[in-house]
Amino acid sequence: MNWTLVFYINISITIVFIYFLEKNMYKIFGFFGELYVKKELKKLPPEYKILNNIMIKTNDQSTHQIDHIVVSKFGIFVIETKHLSGHITGNDNDKTWIKKQFGKKSNINNPVHQNYSHIMALCEVLNLEDSKFTSIICITSNAIVNVRSNCTVDINKLLNKIKSYNKEIINDPDVIYNQILSNNIVSIRERKKHVNNVKKILKNSNKCPLCNGDLIIKNGVYGKFLGCSNYPNCKYSKKLK
Repeated sequence: MNWTLVFYINISITIVFIYFLEKNMYKIFGFFGELYVKKELKKLPPEYKILNNIMIKTNDQSTHQIDHIVVSKFGIFVIETKHLSGHITGNDNDKTWIKKQFGKKSNINNPVHQNYSHIMALCEVLNLEDSKFTSIICITSNAIVNVRSNCTVDINKLLNKIKSYNKEIINDPDVIYNQILSNNIVSIRERKKHVNNVKKILKNSNKCPLCNGDLIIKNGVYGKFLGCSNYPNCKYSKKLK
């Protein structure tokens, strides 16, 4: 057996694997973050109806992908999962939050605004007032989040946050639960279309498609390119035309 060849093959496989992890790091963290929240929500009593990875379409044909929805007689809880890193500051009303990491500052889109758009979409689809909904931004990482927000909660406090609402405001949670299910888009083609639309929006913005950090012009060995301001934690780059 040619052990030199085997050695170089193993090295090549390792390099490809590391490259894959770097390019997909935030997607992987996000995936496991959603699994973590899903596992926590299962601990709720049976009267709380849980929906995960829901996609709905509004009258203007725009689609909204929602991480988790909990339907109960105490309201409808719309949960956006975020796996953040670094030191995060901001408040509910800010357009962006500030992220500090490795001595650098960058902006990330305020997830409270993102989740509010999901609630507005559900209001339209379910024909309900927004007072029936509660927005929750669930942090699944060890990031230091100093955000002035009534919506943001650490995953370890998620269930307590939901159970803290004890006023009955929904008459028939089962009807709403089934209504959301009936409007859920399960078509793989439609879901891919949604992802592509999001990518197009990001492509035309100055935000990193992996971590939502700022894209800045950098000088490299082969000339100028766009790189993520969160480097080295995020190694996204794009050639300038």
